[in-house]
This record gives sequence, structure tokens and C-alpha cells, in this order.
Amino acid sequence: MKPFLRGSAALLLSVAGLALAPRAVAAQDAPLATDRDRASYAVGVDVGSSLQPIAAELDQAALEREIRKLFDGGEPSLAPAEAQQVDTALRATLAARSGAPGAPASPQAVDRAKVGQLVGGYIVGPSLLPIADELDVAVFMRGLGDAADGGKLAMPAEQVQQVLAAFGERVRERARREAEALASKNKTEGAAFLARNRGEKGVFATASGLQYMVLRQGSGPRPKPTDTVRVNYEGRLLDGTVFDSSYERGEPVEFPLSGVIPGWTEGLGLMPVGAKYRFWIPAELGYGATGTPGGPIGPNATLVFDVELLAIP
Repeated sequence: MKPFLRGSAALLLSVAGLALAPRAVAAQDAPLATDRDRASYAVGVDVGSSLQPIAAELDQAALEREIRKLFDGGEPSLAPAEAQQVDTALRATLAARSGAPGAPASPQAVDRAKVGQLVGGYIVGPSLLPIADELDVAVFMRGLGDAADGGKLAMPAEQVQQVLAAFGERVRERARREAEALASKNKTEGAAFLARNRGEKGVFATASGLQYMVLRQGSGPRPKPTDTVRVNYEGRLLDGTVFDSSYERGEPVEFPLSGVIPGWTEGLGLMPVGAKYRFWIPAELGYGATGTPGGPIGPNATLVFDVELLAIP
């Protein structure tokens, strides 16, 4: 979720007591015959319940198109700047309807299709991506619509909760197995890479297992573990994927060496100000057996960093 939209998600879950648009339950809705159908419907009900406060502002067809687009690997239809505008207008509408202090008496009308794109592209869709292959989108949308619009549910509320609990346990178990497999793969590949890389010309290794290469030498002082440093850097996985870069953000960063991964604390301590080094950081000096929750750094991942030490402020 984009940082500026975290407040929207909370808002959708907290605003209550608003008038909802009615939705007729289609007589031709098929029975929920399979475990996949029941899980998809229950997840839809769970999501739809949180969307009740904006049911009148939400184009569910646009929401569904946006979710399908993300599931197919596409990008959100709304650019971040436009999503921010829709988010602001939606907030104003909800605040005015609930009588919040300072809310505008006549807020600008929101585009229901764009609200669907906002919710689908930045809130609901991204949260469902990890379980996309578990869901039937049409059945999911049926559950979402029934719950968001206050319609009759296709299964009792107690059954919805039972299905959600069983589905959640199954998804967690699958995630655990996949994480274990990935951790084993990353550990094996990382060890093999570091063994090869250690023999490359210009590569040095420390007793801890950190490997480094001097790309540009510096002439200033070396930082101590208690110092704060100003750096430019780029971090990559072994396959070349860039997961973080101050160059892309267009400005260096400052941080205390005591607050970073051990490979950075040790590696920066080797560098004089003005130098640029490349580090190969084994998992035990990086993010360990867990990686970063939700990615992009997997369990037992070996990391590559190009770092310029600009100053010790």
C-alpha cells in the first residue's frame, strides 16, 4: 500500500453509520459448491464489510476491473498523484456525511469509478495479490457486494467466520512451506556464489564472511560504530534486482551505524570518507533467515550493495 493511502484504509474501517446503496441479490447466483467458491465468497464478505462506509461512493464494477488488472500483472490505473486527489475527495465526503468538526458543508462530488480504481489499485487489490491464485474473482466480488451493500449473505455469518479461519490457516501453512523452500534455495545459492566470488580479483573477505571490493578509494576518516554517516547506495539481490537505492530517490541518506544490519556496520567501518565500495553481505550479516516481511528481501538472501561514504556529519 502506498504510504499516503494507509490513512484511507483505516478510514474505511472506522467510519460507520452511513447511508448505504441498496443491492438486490440476484436469484441466478450460483450455489457455493466448492471449497474455492466458499473461500472466495467469505474473503469477499470480509473485505466488503470494511467497505460499507463507502458503498454509495464505490463503483464495484470498476473495483473488479482494477483487481483483475493487478492480478494479471498490471499497474494501478490511477497515477499516485491522481489517487491522492481521489483519496482527499473521498475523505472530505465521508467527513461531511458523518458531521465531523470542520468538515466542508458541500464537499466536491467524488467519481465513483475512480474510487473503485483507488480501492482496487491501492488498497484491496495489493492486499489480495499473495492469495490471487486461491480466489475466484467473480465469487469474491459477489461476497464483497453482498456485505458492502447490506444484502443477504449466501452463507450464514457463522459459516463465513469458520471458512475464513480454515482458509487463513491453509494460506499460512502454504506460506510457511514456501518460505522454508525459498530459505533453503537462497542459502545454497548464496553460499555457492560467495565461494566463487571470494576468488575473484580485487575481492577481499573479512573473518565474519563479509566480502568487499574497493571501487574508489577515499582519503578521509573512517567511521566508528557509534557514528552517523551520510551515504549514497544501491542494494541488489544476487539476480540483479534493485530493492533499494538512494540514487533513485535523488538524495543521500543519513543514519547511525548502530542501527543498521551488521554487514553495513562492519563494511562502512572499513571505508574512509570519499570512498566507494561494493559489499557482498551473507544472510547472517544481513536480514537473516526471515528476510524482510512481505519482501523484497527473501529469507537467507545474500545481498549486494554499492556504497559511497560521503561524510561523517
